[in-house]
Amino acid sequence: MKNIIKISYIKKILVIAIPIMLSNLISQLQMLIDRIFIGRLSLESMSAVGNASNPMWTTMDAMFALTTGATILVSQAYGAGDNKKARSVLASLFKYNNVLGLLLFLFWFFYPRAVFTLMGVDKSIIDMSVDYSRYYAPIFILTGIGASISCLLSVCQRTQIMIWYGLSRSLANVILDYIMIFGHFGFPAMGVKGAALATTIAELLGDLIVLIYVLSSKELPLKPDLKGILSSSFADYAETVRLGAPAALEELAWNIGNLYLIVMLNRISVEAAGIHSIIFGVELIAVVLVGSIGTATLTLAGFETGSKNVKGVWDVVMNSAVLSWGISLFNLIIFLLFPTRILGLFTTDATVLATAPLYLFIVGIDLFPKSGNMIFGSGIKGYGEPSWMLKTQLFGTAFVIILSTVLVLILHMGIIQIFCLVVVDETLRFIVNSWKLNRIKNQKT
Repeated sequence: MKNIIKISYIKKILVIAIPIMLSNLISQLQMLIDRIFIGRLSLESMSAVGNASNPMWTTMDAMFALTTGATILVSQAYGAGDNKKARSVLASLFKYNNVLGLLLFLFWFFYPRAVFTLMGVDKSIIDMSVDYSRYYAPIFILTGIGASISCLLSVCQRTQIMIWYGLSRSLANVILDYIMIFGHFGFPAMGVKGAALATTIAELLGDLIVLIYVLSSKELPLKPDLKGILSSSFADYAETVRLGAPAALEELAWNIGNLYLIVMLNRISVEAAGIHSIIFGVELIAVVLVGSIGTATLTLAGFETGSKNVKGVWDVVMNSAVLSWGISLFNLIIFLLFPTRILGLFTTDATVLATAPLYLFIVGIDLFPKSGNMIFGSGIKGYGEPSWMLKTQLFGTAFVIILSTVLVLILHMGIIQIFCLVVVDETLRFIVNSWKLNRIKNQKT
């Protein structure tokens, strides 16, 4: 263990990861409160929001994953001392990401029903899902610039403002949730529409705070100016897309598999989809913590690659893995100690609460291979091979789709078996990704 843990790398990882981690943790706690409020309406409302939010997050995650290409290019250029190249890439990202965000807003505002129909959303809740998506859609306008700023802050190792972003948006969201979902202080009770509108307004507030910081800060050496953004070349953006497309497609493939699971859960029952929404929300807290370390891993791996320090890339990955598995172990312990209390925050359904220990035990186990895939995958991408993770994810998606179909439609099994299937998928891919990372290290040293 002493040969693995290197304090110098731990510090570098945490400098980038902790502000993002705290921001994401605050945001996830806010989302959990959001689910608590919605869960108090009905399990059907929870199912409607789960069906709506998952495909929208899929789109949003794909957009952020597309930015991975920029992070690789900018961090490698920064590590090589080529700041001009780094600014050029960032300028194109700021320009063209916003165009993409606007297009996604238009799609989700005008065509959500078509998506939910293809997903097999029950007719009893599809109108609620459509309402939620239309009030949530303006967030995509903000996502373009948000993804660009996230790349800039990570590479410059100035992510501290993200704490204030998380605090401001989360506090505003909780207050607005209370007012808009249930109808307080003279406002009408809007239900799931209120939850979506509260999130959209709160996101706008948080993004404004970060944007003001970026515009006024003198501590961002790679920040492009307005002239550079307007005159930026599409060729630079095309290069980020070329590198980022595998990561975006990887994220899309993972989410397609997850969406297909929801389709299968809808075949089991409306309640099964609602349970998945609750469990996914609980697991997401740990996932975003590990994801913050993954962001730091990708940034530092790219920097070390640009500096021609292959050994440094390996050290970054291994120290990130130690931190991530520590988070996974802590979460598993909490899940085992307080399963009923955790799920009792979201539902009073006696059947769900009776099986709470088993649900959370499976999710807790799943965190270990999932964390490994996130960290080792970031290392592989940092080496400059993002397409590998797409290949393994495509295998995983096909595996999940085929097996879940067999389990639900042929064998008529339930939600527990679906959850176990997810653990098997993550574990198989982690074994393969570990082999690949070790092979790259041996080839390049």
